[in-house]
Amino acid sequence: MENMKALKIRWVRLVSDGKTCTRCESTEKELEKAVSILKQSLTPLGIEVIFEKEAISVEEFKENTLLSNQIWINDVSLEELVEGKVGKSKCCDVCGPSECRTIEIDEKVYEAIPAELIIKGGLFASSQLITEKTDQSCCKPENSKKSSKCCCPE
Repeated sequence: MENMKALKIRWVRLVSDGKTCTRCESTEKELEKAVSILKQSLTPLGIEVIFEKEAISVEEFKENTLLSNQIWINDVSLEELVEGKVGKSKCCDVCGPSECRTIEIDEKVYEAIPAELIIKGGLFASSQLITEKTDQSCCKPENSKKSSKCCCPE
């Protein structure tokens, strides 16, 4: 499909010796589920869903444990998109005794991020893509005539 817009989902998490913690493993499974659903829903609307995974090092994690298990959708944090707050709680495994990122929404705390929240954030971000005016708009003032393909009201 030509003129596809992109919905970029970027997930950042700690990876040490090729492993991550159980919290991030669960989030990864939920992300894969959410990305699949978003692709099915958004492709017919001309939106391509792109999923990227980004690893942070143990050193970066030690400097700021809240860098791990972050989800960004079109460079906006998931917390912002779903009106959540960033919190932290004790983790395990690869993270050691560190306190890792959580999301709190309506007094419910999520350590692993469920697909439903990711989908909600993705749909909100994609709705902004759909309503954006494009440079190809037939309704621009510099266009002296409307194209027969123009969907703008008279």
